[in-house]
Amino acid sequence: MTFKDMKYELIINNVIPIFLEKGINAVTIKDVAESVGLGEATIYRYFSKKENIVLEVAIKIEERILNKYFNLSSFSTGFEGLNNFYNAFIEIYENQKEFYRFVSEFDSFVLNKGLPLNEYEKNIKSFYDVFLNAYNEGLKDNTVKEIDDINNFYFSTTHSLLGLCKKLSSTDILEQDNKLDKLKEIKTLKEIIMNYLKK
Repeated sequence: MTFKDMKYELIINNVIPIFLEKGINAVTIKDVAESVGLGEATIYRYFSKKENIVLEVAIKIEERILNKYFNLSSFSTGFEGLNNFYNAFIEIYENQKEFYRFVSEFDSFVLNKGLPLNEYEKNIKSFYDVFLNAYNEGLKDNTVKEIDDINNFYFSTTHSLLGLCKKLSSTDILEQDNKLDKLKEIKTLKEIIMNYLKK
């Protein structure tokens, strides 16, 4: 790794907490520069514009979430592996709720700025691979039922869980929002998914 690469990594790793805490729109290049003790001109030399930093931060956060919560290397049955996969959404909500807020803001940011998402999308496929591995094990050990369109099932269930987690991680808007047991809502959706999968 070159010195330039090391500095690049240093900048990204140091600004992640700022983006998670303040939100994408609130963070400025000045904030980024101050967080790593560099001048704004140096930051622009590495990234040219804020959008590039945001994209790199999103990719790095995505990798961390995948490695920390979706590293399902061992499970006794495929059903258990799938249960662990969907449980990861709940664990993130309990431990790193700011991740869901970031993803929600990132979605809007991408639509506004028209960012290229090749690397980001490539990493997203890794989540699908984790799911598919557990599902295939479940078919082999006869703990899950066969789904006709497994791709549709995967995207429907993960989009539903992710969407719910993003909504419940944001600021309450309606009066009913602060009366609900948000964690219970997420767990209920997860149980519905698992009941559908169980053979």
